[in-house]
Amino acid sequence: MFDTMTLTKIAGGVFGAWLVLLLGKWAAEEVYHMDSHGEAAYVIDTGVEEEVEEVEVIDMVALMETAEMASGAKVFKKCSSCHKIEDGANATGPSLYGVVGRDIASADGFGYSGALGGLEGDWTVDALAGFLADPKGYAPGNKMSFKGIKKPQERADLIMYLDSLDD
Repeated sequence: MFDTMTLTKIAGGVFGAWLVLLLGKWAAEEVYHMDSHGEAAYVIDTGVEEEVEEVEVIDMVALMETAEMASGAKVFKKCSSCHKIEDGANATGPSLYGVVGRDIASADGFGYSGALGGLEGDWTVDALAGFLADPKGYAPGNKMSFKGIKKPQERADLIMYLDSLDD
């Protein structure tokens, strides 16, 4: 039927075409991606109002009342590959011992990114909840690669657990 040379040519053609397709898609995304070009110079009014996404306001104080430390310990497993809970034990991320109420970017011996180092204030319950929900959105440019904890109750459980560590 087919000899190995013919099969090799067919496979090479298929894989070569696939590679060109992938590289072309990547190149087109880099060239035409809107974020890299800034704001549009001219916007055409279509007469249709853009829907503004409503941001859900979460009452973290109410969630903290129902938070469970055992659940927070389970949620902390997502954090444990980069953070330690022992006092002064920094790893890839800073020690989270005593983080609730501590000044932002103030763990001794840890080199913070400029994004977190430039934030003022303390790690209050609301500040931690905002950061844990979307670390890149809360402090754009920070080094933390974690995507965030989407469920508000899991964030409250984790904050309750972290707050219990320095008692």
